Amino acid sequence: MPILRQIAQLGQSVLRRETLPIDDPSDSSVQALIEDMLVTVAEVSGVGIAAPQVFEPLKLFIVASRPNPRYPQAPAMEPTAMLNPELLWRSEETEKGWEGCLSVPGIRGQVPRSMKIGVRYLTRDGAAREEELSGFLARIFQHEFDHISGMVFLDRVECNRELITEREYQRIVAGYSV
Repeated sequence: MPILRQIAQLGQSVLRRETLPIDDPSDSSVQALIEDMLVTVAEVSGVGIAAPQVFEPLKLFIVASRPNPRYPQAPAMEPTAMLNPELLWRSEETEKGWEGCLSVPGIRGQVPRSMKIGVRYLTRDGAAREEELSGFLARIFQHEFDHISGMVFLDRVECNRELITEREYQRIVAGYSV
């Protein structure tokens, strides 16, 4: 039975460690971890979660975009586990957008990301997939890919003046001015 996992917080070393590839996607411990991550990301209103965020230094993350209180404008999709993901290419065209993180609660930042990317990963069944992602889904992938590379979104913010509190972010998305 899946369990709700504790989220690693900024400052905990697992968020900065090198991650290991998954050798056997069908391994029962990998499948259990995926189930735990799916339950956890849904429970905490996330749109993605990476294995290091639940204290597992593995090359695995979930992309689970859907409208929720933290991301009211997010497009809906079926949550997808991405094992041993690779970023194959990225567009030169970038866009700044607000990002938050389950491991950095209470803070949002303007993060520049490529608008289109090419990715490769294994599904939870071990099938190889290659896709082009754009917009918000590309942003989520890049954010989670940073986690398996020992980075958090704060490492990508260009200026501290582009950081705000979660409360202020919620005012912005509700249509109130800053």
